[in-house]
Amino acid sequence: MTQFLLTLLVFIPIFGTFVILLLPNSLKPIFGKITIGINSLQLLIAGVLMSGYEGLSESMNGILSLDKYQFIEKYEWIVLNLGTFGKLRADYILGIDGLSNTMVLLAAIVMVIGAISSLEIKNKRRGFYALYLLLSGTIMGCFLALDFFLFYLFFEFMLLPMYFLIGIWGGKNSEYASIKFFIYTLVGSIFILVIMIALAASVIDPAATAVELGLATNIDNVSFDVIEKVHVLLVSGGIDQSNLVRTFTLSHMMDAQNFIPNSILSLDSGAELFGTHVRYVAFLMVFIGFAIKLPVVPLHTWLPDAHVEAPTSISVVLAGILLKIGGYGMLRIAYSIFPDGAHHFAWWIAFGGVVSILYGAFVALGTHNLKRMIAYSSVSHMGFVMLGIASLTAEGISGAIFQMFSHGIISAALFLIAGVLYYRTGNLEIDNYSGLSSRMPRYTMLATIAFFASLGLPGFSGFMAELFVFLGAFNSSAVNNLIPRWMTIVATLGLVLSAAYYLWAMQRIFLGKFFLKDESMESKLKDLTIREVIMLTPLAIITFALGIYPKLLLNLIEGSVTVFVEFTNFVGTEYMNTLMGL
Repeated sequence: MTQFLLTLLVFIPIFGTFVILLLPNSLKPIFGKITIGINSLQLLIAGVLMSGYEGLSESMNGILSLDKYQFIEKYEWIVLNLGTFGKLRADYILGIDGLSNTMVLLAAIVMVIGAISSLEIKNKRRGFYALYLLLSGTIMGCFLALDFFLFYLFFEFMLLPMYFLIGIWGGKNSEYASIKFFIYTLVGSIFILVIMIALAASVIDPAATAVELGLATNIDNVSFDVIEKVHVLLVSGGIDQSNLVRTFTLSHMMDAQNFIPNSILSLDSGAELFGTHVRYVAFLMVFIGFAIKLPVVPLHTWLPDAHVEAPTSISVVLAGILLKIGGYGMLRIAYSIFPDGAHHFAWWIAFGGVVSILYGAFVALGTHNLKRMIAYSSVSHMGFVMLGIASLTAEGISGAIFQMFSHGIISAALFLIAGVLYYRTGNLEIDNYSGLSSRMPRYTMLATIAFFASLGLPGFSGFMAELFVFLGAFNSSAVNNLIPRWMTIVATLGLVLSAAYYLWAMQRIFLGKFFLKDESMESKLKDLTIREVIMLTPLAIITFALGIYPKLLLNLIEGSVTVFVEFTNFVGTEYMNTLMGL
């Protein structure tokens, strides 16, 4: 029954894109409802997957081997004969584990909310909803792909709909913002592409190679002993180049035994670039590619412009989901394939996280545009993700994943809050409003919940996420000696600053005597509609539920996080010693 659910999760919205494009103009008024229906079906499938996911299973935790992922789908896709260099293989592989399951659920939730919000779009509706559904499918593909080439295709295709959605349906400077977004992300994608090619040239699929050597007849039935024999032959030089099957499968890239001896990214290559081992350079390039997406200071400057200019529904998706692909990519690809680089640069990664926390918070404190303030708040909160990931502790990684999910829900609510004001008055300057609680009580209540959740008030998911990050970062010096404790202490200043800018904004907009700079807009300043309440209420419930009972999320990720932390710490140290000749 669940055999093709992951494929449906990806391709139902992509199929919906073509449906929207082919429907007659007479149905244009219901394009939005069709999109909501398709995204709701996507959410339903994600819910079925989560209900059947075995989060605490020791044998089905993903990470290291394809047979440990759940709901796995694997099919031969591309096999390219390279002549004397053997074959190059890219497979269609989808699966979920504790690193991806919560991201899949988050994407499904936020895409439905964004689709409901998009009913405000009045012009070029066919194009908007077609691109929106294409974006939905490619986002899911990023979180589900377990083949690097397949992941990269989804990652790249995701840029196109977002570029047009910002550039065509955004504000007055939308063209500038969309071009800036595209160029930044494209540069990061090129970094990732270079390393993906280098990995494909360096890594073999041992099972497929065994079939080429005649040691097995079927790739799906290759025994462990046969794979061990392939590894022995590979090290001894007993395999001719023409019999090697190079691969893009991520799990194969995580095993040093699958690297061709003296290949560019193997541990024994000795290759250096700028006086640094090429594996460290490769880690940095992949990390920077995803750090742009997260984003990390100083690679963040595209984000505030994109948020300010994007329509509300696209800001919801951008903050709620797209930033998380950066954090997810760091865990799934950069850290998993290059754990030695993760250890080598841990101090700098943690320092970058602290800088992002403080810089984003200070700029948010000084801005007077509500959307820009929320955008810089996102930069600050993604700094916590960086800090948690850098710690390489179970608490820190759990906190980083929890923070990505929590921030996705809360930031979606915050941008909806900003959108309510914008669609009524066309202005988001905080100084233009005061005392809105007297005219918009429902709006004030839900905005207050979103503000308090984002600043990390106990009882909300943001508090639990940041607590786990701080615990992991503080314990890192005792567990693996990667992060000094002073960084964690300094990072706590971000909590004080976030409280300051959120409380200031709330006091200025909602409290005191009623004031509206443009008095002609007073008649349009109505309280939340039923549609807006339907969008905001589930988000408020989720952040409150996770703040009270975080095990709802932790149970889904615990098994995989444990394996991930053990692997990256043990293997990362082992690889570093090998590179240093110890």
